[in-house]
Amino acid sequence: MAYQINEILTEIQQDPKAFLETCDAHYQQRLDTAAETILGRVDKNPIVLLSGPSGSGKTTTALKLGQTLERRGVKTHTISLDDYFKTMNKATAPRTPEGDIDYESPLLLDMELLDETFTKLSRGEEVIIPKFEFARQMRNDSRGRHLRLGKDEIAIFEGIHALNDDISGRHPEATTLYISARSDILEGKSLRFKGTWMRITRRVVRDFNFRGTDMVTTFDMWHNVRRGEKRYISPFKQRATIIVDSSLRYEVPVFANYAAPLREAAEHVSPKNPRRKELADMVAAFSNFPPIDPALVAKDSLIREFIGGGSYECH
Repeated sequence: MAYQINEILTEIQQDPKAFLETCDAHYQQRLDTAAETILGRVDKNPIVLLSGPSGSGKTTTALKLGQTLERRGVKTHTISLDDYFKTMNKATAPRTPEGDIDYESPLLLDMELLDETFTKLSRGEEVIIPKFEFARQMRNDSRGRHLRLGKDEIAIFEGIHALNDDISGRHPEATTLYISARSDILEGKSLRFKGTWMRITRRVVRDFNFRGTDMVTTFDMWHNVRRGEKRYISPFKQRATIIVDSSLRYEVPVFANYAAPLREAAEHVSPKNPRRKELADMVAAFSNFPPIDPALVAKDSLIREFIGGGSYECH
C-alpha cells in the first residue's frame, strides 16, 4: 500500500482537521479487524504477542487494541517485554561487530521466564510480571505485579522480539501481530517519503522529547537499529497472524514541524555512518510537505506516542 502526495496536499488544503480525523478512523478500522481475529482465537489461547520494529507504535497500538477488545467485553492486560530484560552483565552481554553492547539482541531478554509466564497464564495460573528499572539497568522483581487471567481476559505482550523463535516459536498457539509503518508516499510512481523514514522520524523525535537523547545520537544509532531489525525482527514477521500498517497519511506533515532541528542533526551525523546519505535524503524530503499544526492531532492518536500530549502513558 502507498499514499499519493497530491491527495494528502489536497486534503490538508481543504480541511486539515477533518483529514486527521479520517486518517485516525482508518487506523481504528485496522484495529477493529485485528480485534475480531483475536476474539475468534481467544478460546485457543489468551496470549497475544505484538511485535514490530522501532518506531512502529507498538505501545499505543497495544493500548488501543486493548480498549477495542474491552468494548467487546474482553478484559485486557498490556505488558511490555522490556520488563523481561535481564540485569545487564557487560562482561557477557551480546556485542555488535563494532564491539558495542548490542541493545537490539533478543539475548538480553529472560526467555526462560517468558516461556514460564506464557505457560502458566494459559493454564489460568498466577504469575508475577517483573519490573525493569532502566535508570539502574536492572530488574527489580520486588516491584513486580501479580497477574492471573480469568474468563474473557487476554494478556497482550508487546515488544520488538515478540515473534522470535524463543518467544512465539515456543508458543505457536498464541495470536501474533506484526506492526510497522509500511506505506511509502509517492508522487505518481516517484518516491517522496519512505515508510521506514516515518519510523526513524518518530524515534528521533520521541527520544529527543522524552528520553533525553539528542537527535544526532539517535541518528548515529539508526544503522545498528536497522541491522538488528533485519537480523532479529524481520525474519519472524511471517509468523504473524495479523499484520497492521501503523502509518498515517497526515504524520509526515505533522513531523515537518521538526524539519529544521532534524536537518541540523543530520548534518552532524558521523561521515562513517553507513546510513548518513539516507538520513540526509529523508530530511530533505520534508520540503515536499507543508506542516500541520500538531495541536490538531487527537489526544488518542498513535502519533502522540512520539510528539507528546496524548491520553496514553507510553514513555
